[in-house]
Amino acid sequence: MVNMFFSVSDMPSTPSVLSAYTSVAALLMLVRTVFNEVQTMISKFLPQKLRENLLLRLGEIFGSLCSQMTVLISEYNGLSVNEIYQASETYLSSRITPSINELKVFKAQREKNISVTINKGEKVFDIFEGIQLVWEFVSTETQKSHFDYDNYSHTSETTENRSFRLSFNKRYKEVVLRAYLPYVVERSKAIKEENKALKLYSLGSLSGDYDAGPWGSINLDHPSTFETMALDPELKNELMEDLDRFVRRRDFYRRVGKAWKRGYLLYGPPGTGKSSLIAAMANYLKFDIYDLELKSIHSNADLRKLVVSTANRSILVIEDIDCSIELQNRQDGSYKENEFTFLTLSGLLNFIDGLWSSCGDERIIVFTTNYKDRIDPALLRPGRMDKHINLSFCTPSGFKILASNYLGISTHHLFTHIEELIEEVEVTPAEVAEELMKYENVDIALKGVTAFIERKKLMKCNENTAEERKDVVVEQEKESEGFQGKCDSKVRKNQRKMAKKGKEG
Repeated sequence: MVNMFFSVSDMPSTPSVLSAYTSVAALLMLVRTVFNEVQTMISKFLPQKLRENLLLRLGEIFGSLCSQMTVLISEYNGLSVNEIYQASETYLSSRITPSINELKVFKAQREKNISVTINKGEKVFDIFEGIQLVWEFVSTETQKSHFDYDNYSHTSETTENRSFRLSFNKRYKEVVLRAYLPYVVERSKAIKEENKALKLYSLGSLSGDYDAGPWGSINLDHPSTFETMALDPELKNELMEDLDRFVRRRDFYRRVGKAWKRGYLLYGPPGTGKSSLIAAMANYLKFDIYDLELKSIHSNADLRKLVVSTANRSILVIEDIDCSIELQNRQDGSYKENEFTFLTLSGLLNFIDGLWSSCGDERIIVFTTNYKDRIDPALLRPGRMDKHINLSFCTPSGFKILASNYLGISTHHLFTHIEELIEEVEVTPAEVAEELMKYENVDIALKGVTAFIERKKLMKCNENTAEERKDVVVEQEKESEGFQGKCDSKVRKNQRKMAKKGKEG
């Protein structure tokens, strides 16, 4: 009878299992190599009929012994980079285990973290839907020699050929090719998004080198997040839910026949956090920002060229839309003569909601203004500015967020008084933040905020008093003018009566 009981101590260790697996894989690779060599010899020296029968028999024998299949993923496909190789390199960086002896590290220009992957000869073991897979990094060097006609000498150049070998049981070939490798590609995209350094793009010279593109960029290291924004909690949650709904509805936008984009209008007094909110949206979605400075755009044709050159998953920002340019009216006669010579309202609308708005996916367009009532109504309708967000003066909940950000506190005996003042006086989050930054001591900083708001309250009272006095003076002047007017009218009436009597006498 076979003993079916065993203890944990009887189980082989993980290194020994991996070592045995590696040995078996190497043996199978050797068998496969021998089979290929035999197959080559038979193909060269035996007659066709005998060759076909013998190869069929050998295939059955070696096929039963060698159940492993290997997929070779080279770095280059001709002159172009193999995207699956790049995806595999990124994916394997998340599968590093302590059993790996030698690693390779690198940092891409647009990524914020160091990437780690296996070095030559190292193996990574992976499991997908119960299938065991083995990755191996392979690097070979080739020497190419050429004759240097300038120095009349031969020179050699070393070229490194890099690839990944992916080994698995051949009966899972379809699963690996149709499910596992696409999974590797998608996971690599997610990893790159997590590590990507966001970019802030601004306009270069439109008349410059078009090969380099019209956009220049720097890393966007703005620390603003929704957690640190001094926004009303309900407004904050509403905006985050709206963004989440937008990015997951690709199929919906395609089904209803709409471009996959969304427009936001941020409006409110200066210092209420419009620019910080844009940065928070970019950090939340991992979207790059394109600063579309309309004053630098001279024509509709330039605008279209810029729209085409922006990337997907990005935020296009037009700040101070009400005063950034003087847009030509759509009924202007000069516009009808040549629409390409300047930027028009019609051209801007076509960029936002016309055919050119569909040149790209997963785009967000953000407009900002201090004065919403100055914007042309044609820009405000849904489909152009879908969601209007009022960033007003600081609220008690916003003040608590600022106090937590700058002072690291969630409660204080001065909070109640400050919150009461904030409800009475219009003060922007930027003004409160500036006062909180002045002192590191919590008590002194909060007293400074209190004194600042009280001064604003006093100034407002004085302004109101001055306005009231001005109104009183105006009323008195009006009354005086009215009284004087009545007197003058009465005098003129008496004069007319006297003149009439004189004529009659």
